[in-house]
Amino acid sequence: MIRKHTRRAAKAAFAISLGVAIVIGLFAAVFARPAHASSTAGPTVIIGTKNFPEEFILGELYKQALQAKGFQVSYKENIGSTELIQTSLTSGKINFYPEYTGVIVQDVFHHTLSAKTGNATYLLAKKLEGAKGYTVLKPTPFYDTDVVAVTNATAAKYGLKSIADLKKVGSFKFGGFPECKTRNTCFVGYTKQYGITNASFLPLAGISAYAALDAGTVLAADVFSTDPPLGKGSKYTVLADPKHVTGFQNVAPIVKTTVANALGSKFTSTVNAVSATLTQDAIVAMNKAVEVDKQSAAKVAKTFLKANHLA
Repeated sequence: MIRKHTRRAAKAAFAISLGVAIVIGLFAAVFARPAHASSTAGPTVIIGTKNFPEEFILGELYKQALQAKGFQVSYKENIGSTELIQTSLTSGKINFYPEYTGVIVQDVFHHTLSAKTGNATYLLAKKLEGAKGYTVLKPTPFYDTDVVAVTNATAAKYGLKSIADLKKVGSFKFGGFPECKTRNTCFVGYTKQYGITNASFLPLAGISAYAALDAGTVLAADVFSTDPPLGKGSKYTVLADPKHVTGFQNVAPIVKTTVANALGSKFTSTVNAVSATLTQDAIVAMNKAVEVDKQSAAKVAKTFLKANHLA
């Protein structure tokens, strides 16, 4: 799993505090499909998600919005890493999932670096997937990219400001999800592009990267730019990535083209309307609600969609 990326919409403003539910004034909203929604003929949209909370939120947002418009939806949460969910897509087990544009370019199609801008990355991702029979719908305003984090104390001790500065440190352990070790958007990219030869990789499957940093198990770790611990007053320093190793990571749903065509413009406009509301402020607030305040992704998504008149 990769991560670490950034998001605003006036209607999507959230007031969230630790242990408190999202305050949007719509907690009484009924979770059932609206009475006015009629069944839409066509193939079932089989939505899959990767294996981390932000993906669970995204999956619920698209699922519930489509159901509210009468589309038939099957939902398969927590399939796994990019590699695993891509296998599910190409094998037909799912036909829709939210992906990060830079991941499409660099991890799915194995380009060493992404394009030079967010829009160029999206257009390249769209072209690459289109050639395989998949449509990449419009991207979100927010992006969530992998970032390298160290504790503030570590940054001060070694004078760390960018990833390249890690060359000044002696031999150290770098933590990340297991698949980070072989990805151009993660450990492989960091070490090759910045000439880091003094790092050994420590897989953190099932272990919090932040806990590993706090304990000194690792000196640096790959995390997500939208992680709640990186918010205001954070005790962690994010190292600059001037070479854009992690690329530009806006979310853009991938759907099998034959499915998108069969379901028509109502399907496309429904998905695009959800994506358009997903600003950095909105996704960070929802991530916090799920990861810190321990609300369910389904509840958080429902509240957000109601607030934005999308369900």
